[in-house]
Amino acid sequence: MADWRHAFTELVDGRGPALVRYARLLCGDDARAADLVQDGLLQVFRRLRVTGDLEKLEAYVRRAILNRYLDEHRRERLWRSKRHLLATADITASTADASDTAELVRKALADLSPRQRACVVLRYYEDLPVAGIADALGCSEGTVKRHLSDGLARLSTRLDLTQEGARP
Repeated sequence: MADWRHAFTELVDGRGPALVRYARLLCGDDARAADLVQDGLLQVFRRLRVTGDLEKLEAYVRRAILNRYLDEHRRERLWRSKRHLLATADITASTADASDTAELVRKALADLSPRQRACVVLRYYEDLPVAGIADALGCSEGTVKRHLSDGLARLSTRLDLTQEGARP
């Protein structure tokens, strides 16, 4: 039992901030990012058959975070299609405008579909090749290329950039 605790402690202490940054890029919110990381860790470590290989553990946690993020968006889309059946009005939260680049990028990422956002984050944050993204998302390379193309086009429009500097 001590082996999984040691592996958990090493993973959280050594790679915890990177996992939170990864989740934050996916979801765009600090609190949701922390929840995604916590859920990912819970999903991986609840099995108690954890190995001491930190790279594999981190990869499992990252995959669990990505799956959880995509699942949330599926449920959210279903909710949006059904919420009109309720009699109460929606309450929208106001957001403060920020002028720094990081906030602009977060807002631009929020405009992407979940699959586009996942592809962009996996390509440009995780630095995965198209084949690696396709494997991680369980889709074809052509689908990944399409999501990357559409996502980059939306980002460049939103951020007033040209795609000349973007990696394929």
